[in-house]
Amino acid sequence: MKPKEGRSRVIIENVQPQVDCGRHAVKRVVGDRVLISAAIYSDGHDHVAAKLLYRRESEETWRTTPFMERGNDVWEAEFTADAIGPWVYTVQAWVDHFGTWVHDLHKRIDAQTTATPTEMPGGPEQNEGGSATDGNTVALEDLKAPQKSPTGASTPAPSNDIALALRTGAILLDQASARARTSDAQTLKGAASSLRFLAEKNANFYEFPLSNDLILLALQYPDLSFVTTYSKGFPLWVDRERARFSTWYEFFPRSCGANGGHGTLRDAMALLPDVAAMGFDVVYFPPIHPIGTAFRKGRNNSIFAVPDDVGSPWAIGNRDGGHKAILRELGTFADFEQLIGTAQKLNMEIALDIAFQCAPDHPWVHDHPNWFKIRPDGSIQYAENPPKKYQDIYPINFESDDWRALWEELCNVFLFWIDKGVRIFRVDNPHTKAIPFWEWCIAEIHHAHPEVIFLAEAFTRPHVMYGLAKIGYTQSYTYFSWRTEKHELTQYMQEITTPPVSEFFRPNLWPNTPDILVEFLQEGGRAAFQQRVILAATLSASYGIYGPTYELCEHVPAKPKSEEYLDSEKYQLRTWDRSDPVSIAPLITLLNRVRSAHPALQTNDSLHFHGIGNDSLIAYSKRAGDDVVLTIVNLDPHQTQVGWTDLQLMDLGMPLAGEYEAHDLLSGETYLWQGSYNYVSLNPEKMPAHILLLHPKHLSEHTAAESTED
Repeated sequence: MKPKEGRSRVIIENVQPQVDCGRHAVKRVVGDRVLISAAIYSDGHDHVAAKLLYRRESEETWRTTPFMERGNDVWEAEFTADAIGPWVYTVQAWVDHFGTWVHDLHKRIDAQTTATPTEMPGGPEQNEGGSATDGNTVALEDLKAPQKSPTGASTPAPSNDIALALRTGAILLDQASARARTSDAQTLKGAASSLRFLAEKNANFYEFPLSNDLILLALQYPDLSFVTTYSKGFPLWVDRERARFSTWYEFFPRSCGANGGHGTLRDAMALLPDVAAMGFDVVYFPPIHPIGTAFRKGRNNSIFAVPDDVGSPWAIGNRDGGHKAILRELGTFADFEQLIGTAQKLNMEIALDIAFQCAPDHPWVHDHPNWFKIRPDGSIQYAENPPKKYQDIYPINFESDDWRALWEELCNVFLFWIDKGVRIFRVDNPHTKAIPFWEWCIAEIHHAHPEVIFLAEAFTRPHVMYGLAKIGYTQSYTYFSWRTEKHELTQYMQEITTPPVSEFFRPNLWPNTPDILVEFLQEGGRAAFQQRVILAATLSASYGIYGPTYELCEHVPAKPKSEEYLDSEKYQLRTWDRSDPVSIAPLITLLNRVRSAHPALQTNDSLHFHGIGNDSLIAYSKRAGDDVVLTIVNLDPHQTQVGWTDLQLMDLGMPLAGEYEAHDLLSGETYLWQGSYNYVSLNPEKMPAHILLLHPKHLSEHTAAESTED
């Protein structure tokens, strides 16, 4: 095997961040500072230098910034991702011969100025010479007379080693000038001549002969003949801000009708101002397509439907069309266009559910039967998850011989709705579709529409969930719904909000969905609903609820041990009394206002758990600059719990000694705290949590209160 260039002596290791050695993209949001670190070293004592190369994928020229050593051969550099879309970055490093020379010459000069005359070659009579270039060095004419050290003693004469070192420096400057631009080249050439003059005069001096500015200039033109480049580049994907911070509200448009009638898109549009007033910025609709009539499900998932049963929106397609059509009872494309416009005026977005499955009467079933699995009797395989059977749904066969046409058509579904103004999609059960398809499809869409956001509804094994995030999904549902104990919440949130997982996976916490009514909500009462939404809204920068079931604390299951709702909207129309006194909408509104007012709650990077002396209490903080928010939640929905905090004050930026204020953003109360240990008592019937804005005592209570009123 032919060896590679053996003179490239610098080693680059452990470049971070990266995902699977660069197989997948690291994720950031526009405006983020992207911090890159690496271990960079070489043999011997020569200095090394390195630079970060980065660019948007569409750019031909690399942008660069230098690495700075942080100690123990660890180097760091950063850049700002100033546009959404694909980026690439890599690391270059080289032996820094000029930097090494500067360092060594400093050592030689220091050794000379501290030596006695008899220790110096040539003796004290060799004391003439020339040179220097600015006020930080000795002037040439001053070197014609014997020099005095800062202590007044005659400076010993330079050694031959220094003269040779000056000649070496001159050569290095000549080489740098050959690589430099015209004006810089002349400056570097002049500096090289000055060094030669000093060397020829065997000049005696005790300060460095080059200015800092000139050294920095020379370092701009390094010798890259034997540069080491770590790789062709690591991918980085930059999303818009809503990918990191978003607040979702799901509801069924068909349940918005007056007097129990079938709701329309216009009815849903009339509800948008109320949803916006609650502080939500993404409204998510279940599928709005035509619903199949064959094998239609009845109420409570009955396999027998009566004529007025509306069926499941996830059983997509009938003679009116499929994934590119709107259920006629909901309205028209003109209505949909008006809906999109109304949402935009309210600074909201409409997210659509994309479920790649078909009712038996979907047009694809007739036109492309080979896109589905055919059973031995010639019939098409319906969906099932034994013992559950879904006769009203045909799953897609991603091993079809006609897979290319299938892929194109599925991708075109997204493009169709993007053309209608949709920029956010919640994708139903993506883990049951081919992952290579998603990687291709999302890349195709992002090539033309990098602003599109994909939320994966993948309640499945961790590696599959993470795999979907790696290949392009922007956000993902999580196991949060089932994590109720302190240790479970702590371990899981630490896993998904810290590297390596956080480099590619963005959690979106949902306490409930139309499919998930967890036992904790069934049995915990109103306090349980309050507790879980507080946890979701403060643990994660993105969260969502399925309403109005959530704010109305709907908690009755279809049957014992089931997570299905009784009288689920999945199978029937529902009428809701949003003014019911049981509603926790005021709390949710306040939570969303707090989230919007506090940058600390808009990211997951700073999530930090603190000790508290009761396993029924959980304490955690987030911090963005001076904005420090500490949340303490009672995990017991039935009883008052008390405990003492054990806070890491350094992480919170609070004084180690003295008092600081804890202003409760939920109740408006302010507590005067001191040190790490402070008493907490939370009655779930009153309010199961504190969301505390921490600030030193000198900040006024008025200032703290204003932070939730903006």
